[in-house]
Amino acid sequence: MSAPGSGTFCMKTFSQSSALPLFGLLLATGSTAFAQNANEPVSLPDLIVDSNPLKRTLFEQAQPVSVLEGEALTLSLEPTLGETLSKTPGVRSSYFGPGSSRPVIRGLDADRIRILQNGLNTIDASATSVDHAVSFDPVSVSKIEIVRGPATVIYGSNAIGGLVNVIDDRIPDQKIEAPVQGSIGTRYSSVNEGIGGDFQLEGGVGGFAWHLEGYKRQNENLSIPGYARSARERAANPLAAGETEERGEIENTYLNTEGFSGGGSYIWDKGYFGLAYSGFDTDYGSPVEKEVSIDLEQRRWDFHGAFYEPVEGLKEIRYRFATSDYEHTEFEGEEAGTTFTNQGYDGRLEFTHEKWGPFEGVFGYQTERSDFEAAGEESFLPEVLTSSHSAFLFEELEVNDKVRFQGGLRYDHISVEAEPFDAFDSREREFDNLSGSLGVIYTPNDDYAIALSSAWSERAPTYQELYAFGPHVATDSYEIGDDELKSEEVIGLDLSLRKRTGWVTGSVTGFYNHFNRFIGQFPNGAQDSEGRDVYEYRSTKAEFFGAELEATVHLFGPIEAPVENAEPAPVEDRLDLEFKADYVQANDKETGDPLPRISPFHLSTALDYHRGAFGARVESVFSARQNETAENELPTDSYVMFNAALTYTWVSGPVTTDFYVKGVNLTDEEAREHTSFLKDVVPLSGRGVVAGVKMAF
Repeated sequence: MSAPGSGTFCMKTFSQSSALPLFGLLLATGSTAFAQNANEPVSLPDLIVDSNPLKRTLFEQAQPVSVLEGEALTLSLEPTLGETLSKTPGVRSSYFGPGSSRPVIRGLDADRIRILQNGLNTIDASATSVDHAVSFDPVSVSKIEIVRGPATVIYGSNAIGGLVNVIDDRIPDQKIEAPVQGSIGTRYSSVNEGIGGDFQLEGGVGGFAWHLEGYKRQNENLSIPGYARSARERAANPLAAGETEERGEIENTYLNTEGFSGGGSYIWDKGYFGLAYSGFDTDYGSPVEKEVSIDLEQRRWDFHGAFYEPVEGLKEIRYRFATSDYEHTEFEGEEAGTTFTNQGYDGRLEFTHEKWGPFEGVFGYQTERSDFEAAGEESFLPEVLTSSHSAFLFEELEVNDKVRFQGGLRYDHISVEAEPFDAFDSREREFDNLSGSLGVIYTPNDDYAIALSSAWSERAPTYQELYAFGPHVATDSYEIGDDELKSEEVIGLDLSLRKRTGWVTGSVTGFYNHFNRFIGQFPNGAQDSEGRDVYEYRSTKAEFFGAELEATVHLFGPIEAPVENAEPAPVEDRLDLEFKADYVQANDKETGDPLPRISPFHLSTALDYHRGAFGARVESVFSARQNETAENELPTDSYVMFNAALTYTWVSGPVTTDFYVKGVNLTDEEAREHTSFLKDVVPLSGRGVVAGVKMAF
C-alpha cells in the first residue's frame, strides 16, 4: 500500500519489464478498471520515520526515505538484508551468494552505509568484507527504514552514503494489555530447498512488558538458470583440460541460520526502561572458494529507555546502549583459517527540546568502541581498537505552514590504534570530522512538497582501508591498505518533488555528490603467488549523480490527504499500477574512468490488486546493460525478470492467518548484479516458488 507521507512508499518485491506489450497490457487493464470501479477518495495513514529524531512523516522529511513494513516486508523477505532491500529505488545488493549481502545505496556500500538495529550499530564485521554477513535475519524485524543520501549529522560518519535502520520489538516501549499474544510462521523456497520458521511471544501485566522471539532457516545449494560463470568470463578464462563448468546449481551455497532474543521493560506514564539479550548464529558456504565456509555467531545486550517531559523545556530524554561479542571463522575444509572477532559497544543520549523560540530539535552525545581482531595463518588485518566520541545537534525551524527548514551539525573524534603486524609495527591515527546539513521543505498545499537538502560530510577511513595487508581467502583477493589515508570529504545535494494525493502519488528525486577524497578498493593488475588479484586502497576525487522515481496510479480511486487525529477507513478494494526507476553514474574525476561495481539503470512496474482478504500481484524488473566499467571489470548484460504473488488473510476469532505464495524469476532468466564482486561467477537464482503462512493471535 502506498504511504501518502512523501511519495516514498512501503514496498513489496516487484520488478519491471522492458517489453512494451506487457507495459501496454498493464495500462489497458488499469484503464478498464478505472472506468468501471472508480470509488470515493480514500485516506491512507501517514508513516512516521523513527530514524528522524523528531519523528516526522515521510512527507515532512528533507531527505528521501523509504519504509518497508507489513505485507510489503513479508513479500520482500530474503535471507539477507541486501537482497531484501534490492527492489527499493536507489538500492542494490552487494550479493556474495545467498549467505551474505549488504545494501548498496546510490553506488555506495560497505562502511559508507550505516546499518542500525533500533538506532544503534550492529557491531559486527559486515562492513569489513562482502563475504561477511549482517548479524541478523530480516525475518526478525518489523520495519525497515532506508535513508538515501548522507545521514551523518545524526548517525555519524559511517552514514556518508545512506542509512538503513531495522526496527524490532525486542524492548517494548509501550504497555501491552494482553497477558500473552504473538505469532508463528513458516515458509518454503523451492529454488534452494529452503525451509524456515519463526515465532514471537509477548505480553504485559501492569507496567511490565516482555517479548520473546526465535527463528531458524535452512537452505541447500542455490539453483541457477544456466552456467555459473558468465559467457564473458568463460571466454576470457577457459577452464583447464578435464575441468567442467558449474551449471544448474552452485556448489557450497548452503545457508543455516538461527537466532533468538528475549527482552522486557517497565513502562510508566513518564518513561520506560528495558533490556534485551539476543543471539545470532549462521554458517554458510563461499561460492567463490568451494572449500571455504564461514561460521558466525554474535551475542548482544541492548538497553533502551526514556524520560518524558523530565523538566520544563524538554520533551524527552532518550538513552540507548548496546554491547556485542561477535566472532566468525573462515574454514578451509575442516581446518580453521582466519577468525574475526569484534567486541564493542554503541551508546547514545538524546535530548529532545520543546520550541526554544522558533527552533525545535534534538541534541546529544554518542560513543562507540570496537576491538577488532583477525587471527590465523592467513590473517590480513592486525588487531585494531577503534573508538569515537561525538556530539550532534539537529534543529527544525517552521517559518509558516508552507516552509520548514531542517539542519544540524555533528563533530566526531575518532582514534584507530593498530597492534604490531607482520607488515608493520604498531600504528595510531586520530581523526576530527565535522559534518553539517541544511534542508528546506516547501509545501504549497496538502498535495505537494518540494524538498531540497544539502550536506557536507566527512568519514574517517576504516581499519581495513588503513591496515589491510595480505590474502583474504573467502573473497579470493589480496588486500593492501594505506595508513596515510585522510578522511573522505563529500558535498551532497538532493532535490525531491513529492505528491501524496490524487489519482497519482509518488516522488521524483535528483542527487549529486562530489567527493574530494573518495577511498576505493582498486585492482592494480598484479597477482600474488597463489594467483589472487591484488587490490589496493587509495583515494581519488569522484562524483556520483543520478535520479530515482516512485509513482503509483490508484486505478480504483484517488487518495486524500490524511485528516489529523482521524483513523483512516479501511480500503476494501484497490488496484494500483506502480512504477519505480533509478539511475546512478559514478566517475573517478582524476582519470575520467567509471568507478567499479556501479549499478546500471533499473525500471520496474507492478500491478497490485486487493479485494477484501485477497491480494494478487504481477510484477517485472528490467536491469539495463552496464557498459561503463572500471579497469579490469567486465560489462554486465541486461535482464528482464518476472514475478507474481498471491496473498490471503483469514480471520477466525482472535486468530489472524496470512497465507502467501510467490513465483520468482518465472521465465528462468539469467540475471547478474553488477554491484556484486561475484557477478561473473554467481548469477541470481533461477525459477522458483516461495510459500509461507503466518498466524497471529
